[in-house]
Amino acid sequence: MANKKVMIVDDDAEFLEELNETMSASGYEMIPVNDSTTVVDIASRVKPDLIILDLKMPGKSGFQLAEEIRRLPELEKIPIIAMSAFFKEEYAFLLSIFGIKKCLKKPFNPLDVITAVETAFKS
Repeated sequence: MANKKVMIVDDDAEFLEELNETMSASGYEMIPVNDSTTVVDIASRVKPDLIILDLKMPGKSGFQLAEEIRRLPELEKIPIIAMSAFFKEEYAFLLSIFGIKKCLKKPFNPLDVITAVETAFKS
């Protein structure tokens, strides 16, 4: 999946760096973002092929960001994969409302992320 741009959004800089390294080593062009308030502007500018989005962040939640992304015609079709250390069963319904393909529960194996990304690109 070389040359695919993947935006990773997480407020944990260390986690973001580790995931960025894993995905870059797998051939993806990474766009790491650790400030939830800049996500939509950056996504509008760089047009990522996929977004990996933490659900629980200061500023704007992943659900709020997914809603904003889905409202913009130039971004609405971008696959979104959520991730959360605090996943609750009621999130499953919200994921479908906001068009989120999958939710990875933290901590997760880096291979799980690569598999989820590759699956999202195939669907």
